[in-house]
Amino acid sequence: MAGIGEVINSAAAIAKGMGITFREMLQPAITEEYPDAPAQLEERYRGAHVLQRDENGLEKCVACFLCAAACPSNCIYIEAAENTDQVRFSGGERYAKVYNIDYNRCIFCGYCVEACPTDAITHGHGFELASYDTSTLIYRKEQMLVPLPEGGPPPTQHNPAPAGAVGKL
Repeated sequence: MAGIGEVINSAAAIAKGMGITFREMLQPAITEEYPDAPAQLEERYRGAHVLQRDENGLEKCVACFLCAAACPSNCIYIEAAENTDQVRFSGGERYAKVYNIDYNRCIFCGYCVEACPTDAITHGHGFELASYDTSTLIYRKEQMLVPLPEGGPPPTQHNPAPAGAVGKL
């Protein structure tokens, strides 16, 4: 009797699976027309990193190295430099003179974004990172930094520090 029951249960499972398959076959196909139309990405998609600016147009990164310390794949390289009263790049005492991310190593885990106290680094929606030359997968600060808006303020290094930002990290 156990053999007949197993056969009946197996046949029922196959019939249920085929019913789902036939029902899905009758639904219209959903096709992304990616090269011809922009890709539809979710809001929470983790793409290429973006370095943000503050409301004054200054870089938000204050070269605290927390993102590099949090990175499990060790793909972030930062060199810090000091801001002066005449030449100012960020709102803090320091700024990232060099900020590189090696996408050969990056695993898009988001730890760098979570570790940043100033929300300077975020994930954008860029996903076209493939390359035949691995040297092009090392992104520099200039490639990741949000551009100034058209008709915006003069060059950022001459903007005054935001109120209360001098002396803070």
